[in-house]
Amino acid sequence: MASHRKPRTRMAGLRATPALGITTAALTSVALLSQSAQAAPSAPQKPSLEEVQKKVDDLYHQAGVATQKYNSAKERTDKQRKKVDTLLDDVAKRTDKLNEARQELGTFAAAQYRTGGVSETATMMLADDPQGYFDQNHLSDRLTARQKKAVDDYQTQQASATKQRTKAAKSLETLSDSRDDLRTSKQTVQKKLGQARTMLSELTAEEKARLAAIEKKKEEEAKRKAAELARKQEAEAEAKRKAAEEAAAKEREQNKETPDSGSDTGTDTGTGSGSGSGSGDTDSGYATKAAKVINFAEAQIGKPYVWGATGPDSYDCSGLTQDAWKAAGISLPRTTWDQVKVGTTVKTADAKPGDLVFFYDDISHVGIYIGDGKMIHAPKPGANVRVESIYYMPIHSVVRPA
Repeated sequence: MASHRKPRTRMAGLRATPALGITTAALTSVALLSQSAQAAPSAPQKPSLEEVQKKVDDLYHQAGVATQKYNSAKERTDKQRKKVDTLLDDVAKRTDKLNEARQELGTFAAAQYRTGGVSETATMMLADDPQGYFDQNHLSDRLTARQKKAVDDYQTQQASATKQRTKAAKSLETLSDSRDDLRTSKQTVQKKLGQARTMLSELTAEEKARLAAIEKKKEEEAKRKAAELARKQEAEAEAKRKAAEEAAAKEREQNKETPDSGSDTGTDTGTGSGSGSGSGDTDSGYATKAAKVINFAEAQIGKPYVWGATGPDSYDCSGLTQDAWKAAGISLPRTTWDQVKVGTTVKTADAKPGDLVFFYDDISHVGIYIGDGKMIHAPKPGANVRVESIYYMPIHSVVRPA
């Protein structure tokens, strides 16, 4: 048995050598992998200027959406605050009336007390359910007309005051919710604008110059499209003018060819002269209002964009359009989302000076059309009210307010 074990020991020894080699190789591989893992990671690839511009534009757009939410929340808050103030004033007045009715009843209760015992009037006033006590004890049968009127007044004023207090409490809850929405929207705007400013501040001077060149190229393309629209609108206007002249000339020729007869004199007096006057009067009326709108908007050029601002020193986009149309006697809602619903939607090619041009699928921006494919608008934070091509941003719709 002893001689049989020795070969087995040698076999084990022979197998140990390659096993050791494999283990060493494995350890070496693990060590190399570990060193690779511990090596400093490569720096993330810096975004291109086009990507930076797209991201910044997107942040400004998101800030614009949040601004409209802020405007909407502020409008609701202001309305709700007025409603609450009115209700609280009413509660105060009704409470005064309730106190007067209580004093009147107190006079009767004191008189009854002086005649002996606790009066039924006083017991009713202190009861948890004054009306129930009043009905159960048939007090009305034993009260004078004056006393009954005092009891009726007290019950009426007590019910009215309680009802108004409940309304005021609910309105205060709604006001609190509106203020929360206002705060959230404000924080969102500030956050988006902060991110945009941070991205721009991290650019080098050379990158900022290149970014400005990209922006200029975008503006030139927008101007080209505006000029194309202006030419198209001018050609259409010229075609309408010529058609009107030709129609007038044709009518004059027909009048020359038709002999006047005494029997027919006066039969056609005035006919036809007013057939198109309604449309003309409407166009003229709108043009008059639009001129006031544009004059006001032009006077605001150069003033800074400030989100949530409604003038007179600064504006956001819908604040400017609202104030401009107010100058023409037309009251517009506060937000772009509500302004787009006021008036008639027209094709971009049919836009007239004074029309409102809305942008983006979410209708988060608006400008005032002034003709030739251009508008006056309050663009974004860091920019002033200015004239710009309507093609600078994706157009949603064009609306004629009046």
